[in-house]
Amino acid sequence: MRIKRPAQLNLFHAFGKNNIGKELFEISLILDANSQLLDYVYADLTKDCRDDTGARGMTAEQVLRAAVLKQYRQLNYRELAFHLEDSKAFRGFTRLEMGNYPGSSALQDNIIKLSSTTWQEIHKIIIRATSDAGIETGRKIRTDATAVLCAILEPSDSSLLRDGVRIITRWLQRGESFSIPTKYTYADHRRVMKKRFTEILNSKKEETRITAYKEQMKYANRVCDYAQTALPIIKRACCSTPEQQAALDKLVAKIEKARTLLLRVIDQTERRVIKKVSVPSSEKVTSFFETHTDIIVKKNRETNFGHKVVFASGSSNLILDCLMERGNPADTEQFMTMLERQQEIYGRMPRQVAADGGYASKDNLAKAKEAGIKDVSFSKKRGLSIEDMVKSTWVYKQLKNFRAGIEANISVLKRAFGLRRCNWSGWEGFQQYVWSSVVSYNLLVLARLKLKSA
Repeated sequence: MRIKRPAQLNLFHAFGKNNIGKELFEISLILDANSQLLDYVYADLTKDCRDDTGARGMTAEQVLRAAVLKQYRQLNYRELAFHLEDSKAFRGFTRLEMGNYPGSSALQDNIIKLSSTTWQEIHKIIIRATSDAGIETGRKIRTDATAVLCAILEPSDSSLLRDGVRIITRWLQRGESFSIPTKYTYADHRRVMKKRFTEILNSKKEETRITAYKEQMKYANRVCDYAQTALPIIKRACCSTPEQQAALDKLVAKIEKARTLLLRVIDQTERRVIKKVSVPSSEKVTSFFETHTDIIVKKNRETNFGHKVVFASGSSNLILDCLMERGNPADTEQFMTMLERQQEIYGRMPRQVAADGGYASKDNLAKAKEAGIKDVSFSKKRGLSIEDMVKSTWVYKQLKNFRAGIEANISVLKRAFGLRRCNWSGWEGFQQYVWSSVVSYNLLVLARLKLKSA
């Protein structure tokens, strides 16, 4: 059974007089002042299930506050469960009753239900509230992009071949636990794949490496054949319960997906290593689990495996918007998209915009001016004159200095809110993680602004 929030607050909830307690108290007031955001949380928690029966679970308010607290203090679920039981301030912030402390599994099951769309709606409600209060008008914005890593090791062809053989073999072993009509045969090549992987990693001779790669590809093709033979047999397994059937369907989907990916890895290895042909980034496989991972390449910088995230910030240091797209789009392609999103948030274009040099182009400048933006400052001119961008050299310098502030905003998000690396699974999980970090960051910025003005 779910409810949005308790009818009456507990008189014994306290926050303490230290800095963290004061910040939590101010964040709590902000969430109370925008209680309509609980509607989105409640809708996610009760989706596809009844809310009028069963045990009384965490309220929508408790789930949201626990999620904010997790990102604000950068806790894993076990640490969050411990601190909710141990800390009076944390318990008061999440409004948990004495003796009613959710475990790590319950916290994860509830928090992960909050979709990326819900986090975006929560973000919009908070930003609109700051606009109504005059804290952030959105008239002067700055934008920049960064790469947020996914939770994978740096991939290589040899490691991917080894991973494909390893996981398909493991899942074929799991398939034998079902009541299958006939036995299927396969061999375990994981040990030899590990040896060839080590040989490729440590060998200095190109001929030795090529030979080891060919051996890996040979065994990987064999495993793909094992999977192709076993799949029809596993699909015909007898299941006595709906739960068992669901587990079988999930296993079949995993094997089919892994086999498809392993065939792609074999192909890219053949092209890259044997034929010495360049493979486009969009065609490369980077992981068997986080398949959404993109390859982010920047000139004279190391290659990142994750996603490119574009942020827009205002004078108040709030993150006004963030944009996540698949692939590795050029900065110039995202400039007008970010401005149009600002128009959706505030109902008008900003008056002044400061952006990194990667966004600079004559086309972007012309479109921004046509949209009614008075001053557009790119940190690198890229053949543009100051007179075309802004009305004076003084304004250009001011906006250029203003743009540098978003570097600090992104640094705080990465260092203190976990945006250096996302450890949530899947493309949807990646978006959930980024948006929850942005919402938690904005709540902390607002809390500190209130404490500073008090």
